[in-house]
Amino acid sequence: MKKHLLITWLLLLLSGAYIHAQTRELDSIRREINKHPGHDTTRLNLLVDYVLGAINVNTSQALPLMQEVVTISKELNNARGVQIGYIYLQLYYSDRGDFALSTLYADTAFHYLETDTSRFAKVNAAYLHNNLGGDNYKMGDYQKAIEHYTTAADLLETYRKPWPLSSVYDGLAAVYQELSQPEKAFEYDRKAISAAKESDDKELIGRRYLNYADRLISQKKNADAEAILKTAEPLIIGTKDVIAQALFYQIRGAIRQHKKQYRQAIADFRAAYQMSLDNDDKYQQVALLDPLIKSLMEAGEMSEAKKTNDTLLHKSIRYQMNFGRKKAYENSAQWYLLNNDFSNAYHFLEMKMALSDSISSDETKKRIAMTEVRYKMAGKDREIQSLRDEKEIQDIKSRQKNVLFMGSTVSLLIISLLVYRNYRHRQKIQQQRINELETEKQLTATEAILKGEEQERSRLAKDLHDGLGGMLSGIKFSLNRVKGNLVMSADNAQAFERSMDMLDTSIREMRRVAHNMMPEVLIQYGLDAALQEFCHEIDRSTVIQVNYQSIGANHTAIAQTTAVTIYRIVQELVGNTIKHSKAKHVLVQLHQSMQEKSIAVTVEDDGNGFDTGLLHRSEGMGWRNIRNRIEFLKGRFDIQSSPGKGTSVMIEMNS
Repeated sequence: MKKHLLITWLLLLLSGAYIHAQTRELDSIRREINKHPGHDTTRLNLLVDYVLGAINVNTSQALPLMQEVVTISKELNNARGVQIGYIYLQLYYSDRGDFALSTLYADTAFHYLETDTSRFAKVNAAYLHNNLGGDNYKMGDYQKAIEHYTTAADLLETYRKPWPLSSVYDGLAAVYQELSQPEKAFEYDRKAISAAKESDDKELIGRRYLNYADRLISQKKNADAEAILKTAEPLIIGTKDVIAQALFYQIRGAIRQHKKQYRQAIADFRAAYQMSLDNDDKYQQVALLDPLIKSLMEAGEMSEAKKTNDTLLHKSIRYQMNFGRKKAYENSAQWYLLNNDFSNAYHFLEMKMALSDSISSDETKKRIAMTEVRYKMAGKDREIQSLRDEKEIQDIKSRQKNVLFMGSTVSLLIISLLVYRNYRHRQKIQQQRINELETEKQLTATEAILKGEEQERSRLAKDLHDGLGGMLSGIKFSLNRVKGNLVMSADNAQAFERSMDMLDTSIREMRRVAHNMMPEVLIQYGLDAALQEFCHEIDRSTVIQVNYQSIGANHTAIAQTTAVTIYRIVQELVGNTIKHSKAKHVLVQLHQSMQEKSIAVTVEDDGNGFDTGLLHRSEGMGWRNIRNRIEFLKGRFDIQSSPGKGTSVMIEMNS
């Protein structure tokens, strides 16, 4: 969508020394470029022709030509050419996920656009803001995405550009959907439709209706989505917009699937899938096969469902789309379960869980990488500001020189003193800001890791409890039914009962593991109740005697993020005591002071103790996790221990 927007705008805006992009084949344009080696207007026009044609299909080969557009435009002193060249480069790196470099080229383009007051420059500036809004949306920085989209909207409203304005509103709707503000998203969907109607572009209006319907479905507003879809149908069906038609059939299929009209849903999903094949849209092919498979199973077409699911798995592996593999494994587990093949069902459920772990790990790494990118981009902004400050200093020095030529020695000394003081003051502020940003960077990375870890624990706990737990319970139920229909010898009956006992033990152990990964009592009743239950369970296991005390903790609610972090710290400390200290008794205390607005946690044992100086050289994951979590809470800790005298760890933080 972003590329299509750029091409349309440039086709509308190029004028003067530039010609409109022709429909010639790229190879033909390339031959014409080779015939004009000189850096003149003719070659520049051909380069623009080629890049406009290649940007959707051939950006890798177009990159050096984009750079040449900038070079020739600078040689010819053609400001618009320079602007367009940097816009090409910004788009190129944005599409490849290099958002730091993409933003750098956008800033360079803005630099050349600032001095151009023409309508052409202002609308191109709006495009750049729209593009940066999309980049920040991908990085998860929704606040900046809204700022860029809003700036783009203001410019386009001023210059009455309904077509691109419709796309900007659509971007804002997507952002607010991610922020779980559906009503705000719907508001911008309606604005996008209204702006599209001003353009009289039926295909554009139809696409905006489809996006609106898609977001309505995500909020379970199926009746509203169906009404919007009926409005969009005459605008979409019969046009050449194959992508929009595929989306139309996909949405209608989802609505019919929800209404349990499985035969009609299957027809719609197949129509959309065929269009994605014709359009060679590999992502859409994988995305469409999953709802098609589910409708086939609901309609009782098990053989066709199995065949289609094999296609989904093959395409997902071939195109390296893990979300499709995960759906294929999930569908296989469901298929075998419906066919009473519990062994294969369990096998595919295990494969799905293993893949989910891998995907979650990759997503955590991506979130951390995106955090790094945002930090680098913030650093780039500081660098640009620093360069501007240096320029201001140079301007002051130039004025000083003029004063010197005028013979004003006293004024020169005063200005020099002020410059020096200003420079020193700015240095201090800059250093302070750098230190703050470095700390913020570390805290942000730690927060991303901890949140990712807790989300993964919660997801795994849910998968274990709801997925594996349900599967095991189903197996137990089926075995009980089998037992009632069979005649067994005494030995076989005894072996059968032992197996059932082992299955019950497995179910209890699975639930214990799921509970330990993310205890529901922590979410529902708070930290005090969760710690009390944790200590009680350890004490009941007879591994070690645990005594839990709390003061003031049941009067004031503690933020969930803080509560989860403290719970994990106590888990780690008690675990270390059990593994390393050979202690017989452990005391866990939680003290919350409403007056001082503080929380204190103490874990003491009567074990072997250790030399606390060794902690500074410790590289163990356990202590590192404890330290990172304390730093995340901006807390303070004190460790008292020596060989043979036990260990006491006290942690304090603001509530």
